Amino acid sequence: MKTKLFLSIALAAISLTAFAQQALFDKNEIVSPQINADNTVTFRLKAPKAVQVKITGDFLPTVKQQTNFGLIDAPGAADLKEVDGVWTWTSDKLSPELYSYKFIVDGMDMLDPSNIYRNRDIASFTNIFIIKGNGDDKGTYYSVNDVPHGTLAKVWYNSPTLKITRRMTVYTPAGYDNGKGKYPVLYLLHGAGGDENAWSELGRQTQILDNLIAEGKAKPMIVVMTNGNVTQKSAPGESDQGMYKPGFRGDGAEKAAASMDESFKDVVNYIDGHYRTLANKPNRAICGLSMGGGHSFAISKRYPDMFDYVGLFSAAIFMGGNQNGQQQTLEQQMKSSGADKQLATLFSKKPKLYWIGIGNSDFLYQTNADYRKYLDSKGYKYEYMETDGGHIWRNWRIYLTTFSQKLFK
Repeated sequence: MKTKLFLSIALAAISLTAFAQQALFDKNEIVSPQINADNTVTFRLKAPKAVQVKITGDFLPTVKQQTNFGLIDAPGAADLKEVDGVWTWTSDKLSPELYSYKFIVDGMDMLDPSNIYRNRDIASFTNIFIIKGNGDDKGTYYSVNDVPHGTLAKVWYNSPTLKITRRMTVYTPAGYDNGKGKYPVLYLLHGAGGDENAWSELGRQTQILDNLIAEGKAKPMIVVMTNGNVTQKSAPGESDQGMYKPGFRGDGAEKAAASMDESFKDVVNYIDGHYRTLANKPNRAICGLSMGGGHSFAISKRYPDMFDYVGLFSAAIFMGGNQNGQQQTLEQQMKSSGADKQLATLFSKKPKLYWIGIGNSDFLYQTNADYRKYLDSKGYKYEYMETDGGHIWRNWRIYLTTFSQKLFK
């Protein structure tokens, strides 16, 4: 009886080991993407039974797409050609940058099975690749280079204001763990549908800061990336909230106990209480993209003595604009919400930097233009950067690279 039991256990163990190790023997001999010497890129997909294969990515000419916010620039597509069951397409020469793409096989989206590098943006996945240049270029700053590296931690904290325990991502620069010094803090906020993973994964925050700090172009700093969805505890799959599907307007949860700006002091208090921070206004910065830009706008004016550096990246400011059935101008919204008085207080405190960046085809371009006109009318000083393109991560990585070099001078 004991012999049979032993044999059964042994066979089960062998079976489980074989199953666990099966990936060792999987072979994928297709090379894709292949970055060529002239910075063209060749993509390949083995799909012998496919009728049509396309590729869509942010390196292709854009097409106009109708959305609830009007026309936006969306990635175009190109047709692959098939030879012996392998579909192939080669791009034009590409500049140094991080690029994303996916295949469309007979009308269905498909990731590149030959490329293990991929990102999630809200509920969509794409493959990514990086083209590097000669050192002082976007592709290099977004890459993992031979420089001292900081540490990225997933941190749970209690938010008394929201009445839940939540997760955020915290970057500490190289040398923090072995030192005793105190550091300034950048609070970096994501957009609608994102979470506390967005900036470190899609935004390449860790690589950007590691490289800029190593070159002496940015001060060593702590970077705090929160979850701006105030009803969520964390990114999908990281808590007990079940298998919810992230969406542009959140997960459909119950009404939050407070707003993001009302609850933000809980984040600052936790960071100052658990990290070696320079806990004062000259050593705090806040910035964010889209919804996170709107949060940065709201938080900075609610707490005028908290941040000396404020960055608005494609900021979603006053997206409502409708009261009693009447469309309001931005200045009317400022007055009706009390934001005009809060901004007057904020700018009377003379922040060292109020920075605005947006793409020239962003669907929020006019809103930001109206806001800059308002700031001009009040004599409030700010810096402005305008880039090509729309509401895209390619711009937000540029803005983080630029903004972080201006901090804590």
